Amino acid sequence: MTDFVGAGRYAPSPSGDLHFGNLRTAVLAWLFARTTGRAFYLRVEDIDTGRSSAESAAQQIADLADLGLDWDGEVLYQSQRFEDYAAALVKLPHYECYCSRKEIAEASQAPHSIPGHYPGTCRDLTEDERMFKRAELIGQGRVPALRLRAGVAKWQIHDYYAGEVVGEVDDMVLRRGGSQPDWAYNLAVVVDDAYQGVDQVVRGDDLLSSAPRQAYLAHLLQLPVPEYVHVPLVMNAAGQRLSKRDGAEVTLRSMRPQEMFPRIAASLSYGAETSQELLKQFRPERLSREPFVLK
Repeated sequence: MTDFVGAGRYAPSPSGDLHFGNLRTAVLAWLFARTTGRAFYLRVEDIDTGRSSAESAAQQIADLADLGLDWDGEVLYQSQRFEDYAAALVKLPHYECYCSRKEIAEASQAPHSIPGHYPGTCRDLTEDERMFKRAELIGQGRVPALRLRAGVAKWQIHDYYAGEVVGEVDDMVLRRGGSQPDWAYNLAVVVDDAYQGVDQVVRGDDLLSSAPRQAYLAHLLQLPVPEYVHVPLVMNAAGQRLSKRDGAEVTLRSMRPQEMFPRIAASLSYGAETSQELLKQFRPERLSREPFVLK
């Protein structure tokens, strides 16, 4: 591994089979890493204990190998990294949040609020108010969420395709609350990318808005910010983002790997039967910036 300069990664959530869009993004992440002399890591993002399963993770790993993708070192599991997330948490300014999902949704719809962003309802509660709300949650068998006390409203990142991007930053969740608290994706991904030496993050366009928030967290933790490469999504025939709801016909189990890979290569405008063939042909500047519609 000492010959590698930096690293890329692919990090699926094990909550079901990887569909065509997931696999296409995995291939792109692998291509970007291998064509730039980087290591390529596979990380299982199984922090969502309510949705993740070991069976799903095993199937996803097998599917990626069947496609001809290889990776360096052992597969990293986020479920084994909770101590590192806790260590990062204590370095960040944060506070308890007692709001329900319904309350957050209603508050984010108020005039002048940013849709989907937390409006800071619990940010400046008095200690008496906190004690009351905390006791109320405990009585329900729940714990409060922990949110970042953000010091900025916006943060700028550079993306390989999108260029300079300024995104909104709010008091994002660092650890979820409720009856079964889990570590939040934004914190875990920042900590793990730094831990693995990942300096190139290739993922779908739908996550571009998350990049400024994650880069801001990295800044607060004094961790390096990776190069971001957000690639177009795969859409279904109705023009909607491909998802697991589109059915088994878009997963690797619905066809042989030797059938799936040429379809992925064709969606990238290449004619290749295997991953090694595509690696020789791949040019990142040729990638269409338009979503690919799977028909």
